[in-house]
Amino acid sequence: MDAESRGGRFSSFVIGGVVGASAAIAAARRRRPRRGPARRTPQGLAAFEGAPCYREIVERERELEREPDSP
Repeated sequence: MDAESRGGRFSSFVIGGVVGASAAIAAARRRRPRRGPARRTPQGLAAFEGAPCYREIVERERELEREPDSP
């Protein structure tokens, strides 16, 4: 009975190895999606800093810094 158990374990191990190897080969052969054309618009902070609303805020802050404090 011990020999039968070992044989079953071994065959299970071999089958698992074959299935795992075939999955690895299939994943390696799978084509990755192509990226689209290069992005023309700025990303991240550069996009935010170019927005008109941000420019207005920066201008207001500069004006407030320039104005003398009047009591």
